[in-house]
Amino acid sequence: MNSDIRNLLESVRSGETSVDDALLALRKAPFEDIGYAKVDLHRKLRQGAAEVIYGAGKTPEQIAGIIDAMQRNGQTRILITRMSPEAAAFVGKTIPLDYRKEASAGIVGGFPAPDGLGTVVVATGGTSDIPVAEEAALTAEILGSRVVRLYDVGVAGVHRLLAHLDEIMQASVIIAIAGMEGALASVIGGLADCPVIAVPTSVGYGASFGGVSALLSMLNSCASGVSVVNIDNGFGAGFLANRINHMEVRR
Repeated sequence: MNSDIRNLLESVRSGETSVDDALLALRKAPFEDIGYAKVDLHRKLRQGAAEVIYGAGKTPEQIAGIIDAMQRNGQTRILITRMSPEAAAFVGKTIPLDYRKEASAGIVGGFPAPDGLGTVVVATGGTSDIPVAEEAALTAEILGSRVVRLYDVGVAGVHRLLAHLDEIMQASVIIAIAGMEGALASVIGGLADCPVIAVPTSVGYGASFGGVSALLSMLNSCASGVSVVNIDNGFGAGFLANRINHMEVRR
């Protein structure tokens, strides 16, 4: 995934870039301090994916300022999660923004062509889980994964899930998103031969404790190969799924 540094080194080897120019590119400050934020400019170099802006708690002006710092330093594709409609309206006045209200996510610079090893399947127990699912799906897509969405396929009507066995069996990674008792992850984990990332959601009645019951059910899954992220953490699941979908043999 760390293609930028590889491309830079390849261009040095081919003679397209001088050693001095390559050194200059690598010596750029690892972050830019804009007062209210220290924008990490070397995140993609270190981790293969650029910094993502967490929009909750930030003012629209702060979000716009962080985007400006990223763009000035060469980041052309930016994801803003947990972005309010008000912040999106403000940012969209000066920066071309694709705002997805259902996911509370903003995208600057569009989506890349998928280049992962296979497909990331995002499945939800119910329609109420879709906002978390869309955060996961958009995260994986903007990082370069092809995503297949299977929504409202929960165990209350398991035949709905079984109707998509082809997609499940062919997936590289599956994200199983559910509230209530969180059983979807165990069912999928018992069917699939790929990693399953379980996302508990805060969907449910009073005794679900805001997603804690689904979290505990998923942590205690009897299916092998199921990992669990935090309640409503669609971004974390999408990021991890994309990383798995881009794993290469290490030399």
